[in-house]
Amino acid sequence: MFTGLVEDTGTLVRIGPEGRGKRLAFRTAIPLGEVRVGDSIAVNGVCLTVEGHRDDVWEAVAGQETLSLTTLGALRVGERVHLERALRVGDRLGGHLVAGHVDGLGRVVSSAASAESWILWLDVGADLSRYVATKGSICVDGVSLTVNEVHGDRVRMNLVPHTAAVTRLGGLRGGDAVNIEVDLIARYVERLLHGREHGGLTWETLQRNGFS
Repeated sequence: MFTGLVEDTGTLVRIGPEGRGKRLAFRTAIPLGEVRVGDSIAVNGVCLTVEGHRDDVWEAVAGQETLSLTTLGALRVGERVHLERALRVGDRLGGHLVAGHVDGLGRVVSSAASAESWILWLDVGADLSRYVATKGSICVDGVSLTVNEVHGDRVRMNLVPHTAAVTRLGGLRGGDAVNIEVDLIARYVERLLHGREHGGLTWETLQRNGFS
């Protein structure tokens, strides 16, 4: 699990073949002396397993499915990426619970500074928009954000200056693709309400048991 609070904006320094996937190497300011092989690090919101590290560079293998369903397949050497180590028991949860399992891609509609905020509009598509609620949480390229407005399949987030400055989000442009992970609770609620014909619960059943 992760929190959606970026630890470091690292750099992709090497891409190599690994079966049908790719072996990726990232330079980071994260103290790799504290990292063991097998640990998890989220890269732009995608949970990857550390395969090895030396000095300030660590490596991970991204499979074909990961490359095709996330933005990692389009990364180029020299690009900056958001990095976060997995949450430890007892750590402060400053963002929200993030699994590192990307639900789909969103597209930037617009991104611009406005007064004290940086306004980011994303089109998340019909498959994901049903999980998004105003004042709820969403993870964009590994960054935990609060949703300020939902309009159809489009969602608005107001980034504080610190977030815009220390992440890649302030540099996004119209048409850019981003990794989206919706709130975990929304996915489980949908599963519970999936209907009797699929073995799930209905809203009526929940109401009879005291939920409203």
